[in-house]
Amino acid sequence: QVQLVESGGGLVQAGTSLRLSCATSGIIFHDKVWAWYRQAPGKQRELVAHISNFDTTNYADSVKGRFTISRDNAKNAVYLQMNSLKPVDTAIYYCNSLPDVYVWGQGTQVTVSS
Repeated sequence: QVQLVESGGGLVQAGTSLRLSCATSGIIFHDKVWAWYRQAPGKQRELVAHISNFDTTNYADSVKGRFTISRDNAKNAVYLQMNSLKPVDTAIYYCNSLPDVYVWGQGTQVTVSS
């Protein structure tokens, strides 16, 4: 059974950092592209960052230079280090593969206060 479990969110002040984690199971992890997505209230889910199986990374312009995506193939996990957080980063954050997605997990809420 495929499971994606996100964690690490919270309520923080602008300018601070958070590190999100995504634990996966039931998946052949190492050969896939993995991504972080987010969905803000009233908005569509958007792609934030992705990392290939060769550790090539790409970021949305809105987070470039502030967020860092990484993966640990031994732990079947994906991470998102978020620095210099802004109120506009407030959203539920999800991990999933790319381009084919699995059933979405519950996500982890990130709320950034000004």
